[in-house]
Amino acid sequence: MSEPAKRFREYRGKRIAVYGLGAEAVKVLRELKDTVSVVGLLDSCREEGELYGFPVLSLEQAFAASISLILVAARPGSCKAIARRIGRKCRKQGVALYDVRGNDLCAEREPAYDFTGLDGPMRGEILKRIEGKEAVSFDLFDTLIMRQVLFPDDVFELVGAKLAKRGIYMEGFSQKRLAAEKELSGRYAPSLEEIYSYMKESFALSELVPKEAARLEWQTDCSLLIPRKEVCELLETVKKQGKPVYIVTDSYYTKRQIEELLKRFGIEGYAGLLVSCEYGKGKAQGLFRVLKELTGKSCLHIGDDRYTDIEMAEGESVEAVRLYSGADLLELCGYMGMQDLMDSLSDRIRIGMAVSRLFNNPFVTESGERLGVEKARDIGYVFFAPLITDFVFWLRERIEREKISNVLFCARDGYLIRMLYEQLLEEHTSIYFLTSRTAAVCAGAESEEDIRYVEGMRFGGTLQEELAERFGIQINGESISKDKGGLTGYKKEILGRASLARKAYQAYIDRLFLREGDIALFDFVAKGTCQMYLERLMKNHLKGFYFLWLEEEEMRGHGLDIEPFYREAEKEGSTVFENYYILEAVLTAPSPSVRGFTSGGMPIYARETRPAESIACVQEIQEGIRAYFETYRRICPEGEMRINKELDERFLSLIHQAEIREERFLRMQVEDPFFNRTTSLTDLL
Repeated sequence: MSEPAKRFREYRGKRIAVYGLGAEAVKVLRELKDTVSVVGLLDSCREEGELYGFPVLSLEQAFAASISLILVAARPGSCKAIARRIGRKCRKQGVALYDVRGNDLCAEREPAYDFTGLDGPMRGEILKRIEGKEAVSFDLFDTLIMRQVLFPDDVFELVGAKLAKRGIYMEGFSQKRLAAEKELSGRYAPSLEEIYSYMKESFALSELVPKEAARLEWQTDCSLLIPRKEVCELLETVKKQGKPVYIVTDSYYTKRQIEELLKRFGIEGYAGLLVSCEYGKGKAQGLFRVLKELTGKSCLHIGDDRYTDIEMAEGESVEAVRLYSGADLLELCGYMGMQDLMDSLSDRIRIGMAVSRLFNNPFVTESGERLGVEKARDIGYVFFAPLITDFVFWLRERIEREKISNVLFCARDGYLIRMLYEQLLEEHTSIYFLTSRTAAVCAGAESEEDIRYVEGMRFGGTLQEELAERFGIQINGESISKDKGGLTGYKKEILGRASLARKAYQAYIDRLFLREGDIALFDFVAKGTCQMYLERLMKNHLKGFYFLWLEEEEMRGHGLDIEPFYREAEKEGSTVFENYYILEAVLTAPSPSVRGFTSGGMPIYARETRPAESIACVQEIQEGIRAYFETYRRICPEGEMRINKELDERFLSLIHQAEIREERFLRMQVEDPFFNRTTSLTDLL
């Protein structure tokens, strides 16, 4: 009995489908012919016809045929891509999905955040293996450089979207592109222009110009690539040892294009560059034989692909060592709980961008066993930016829908949000609006009822401190009367102070030259206190757009017009609701809070209490958020952008799973002077 027959004996006599149309499928069909009933073949690029005496089916047809198993006859790397495409559908249908080696492709990994037991070699081990070698070769893609998308075929979707924007629309473009490459690669290592020429002929795409399409894909791919810093440094170390370095890559790009790419990333001084399409053969077709002939020496090859980089190199007597790609490390982490959140291109771009930061370094365990973040910029980029980005796009859509021309971003939480919002507009018309709960309450209070409302927001200090902080009224401690019954006992002083503050605040508002019509008022996380009191100072109607509206039901009784990104019903078990203190701490402006205004409408700021290192850390976190926002906008076509709060919250929750190694961030305090409350950030983590 053959190995596959033994491995899948539990399916004896049952109906199965084989995924794959190549030589591996032929072998499986032969070895299982007396064991199972094969109803047909599956392939991502073909859904009809007949091959090897079996019908080629669509996935839906296979399910309709009451199959128990789909057996994938493909290389390990391809199996992962196939599992990504059909795994969820198989689970839903109760159909098993295995590769020919017996691996359950539907098995869901538990999310993990450490690398205990990781068997990948460390930098020191590799350098030791290099010592006895006369030459070293490196794979390029996913080893020396990586893409900021999750899967390689996401590049094809981006190219298809760009072609469609130019008026060249092809249904199923990504599948056609993949099918053309797959077909030609079975014969030889094609160039990109040859792939597009084949597409044009095979799919009757008269409007496609192969040379232009090839150039577009090259440009698109180049815009996604970044270096893997530690592997590039390893290459430089080898060069300094005086050993010749070769770069060996399976690529449809020309040698000249690859040389341009390497130069861009500062990878120079290599002894040779072997590009598959230049030789008409890939790593699996004898490219390592060419390497061996060129070097004439003992050589160590370093790459990420178990089959093409390791098995194929060793098959040509070239010693090889495997480094984990970013996608490999993500898989080892159980996709960090994001396995079912990859449906849209937008989602895969977001995850790919995070992977490019979290797993850029294949030697991840050198800093510790746990998934970790070293830099403030990466804290902003990975944990906070996806959620903030979705909110800013939502905010723009809502303001445009309401056709509101006056847009005010309340200080200090509106500092970064306004910067991002302005990037989406042709005209920059929004205003960074100086306010705070202290300034708004102090200017807006008109009655004893207002004072009672403020008193209901419990202050963590003495009455003397509360009068000073919330109303700017200095009372000697000995003069505080217990008989006055709290803030209401100082009604005369508070309302007198409010009258002066109101005139000063209105002088500031007059200087803004607001237009006629409604005002869109951004506040991040709030009950609506500022908006309630600001409405008394402005002639225009205020429409609040909040990230999160606290105490929504209670505040509706105040007649506030507010639309939140997160509604009351979404708070239950929400990662956002549990972590908004952290979000507020990193979105704040570098300037201190405004306490009020002079009679001429000039701001009066509170004393800065944050350490300089905390302000610098926040600014770097915000730089990371801005970098993410700009990169996402550059990579993802606007028509493909999707808001996915579930994915956003998954990234935010990682801040509790990862090991934060940025000490300045861990030393930060979350301050709320209106409540006289200070919380250590570590208490929130």
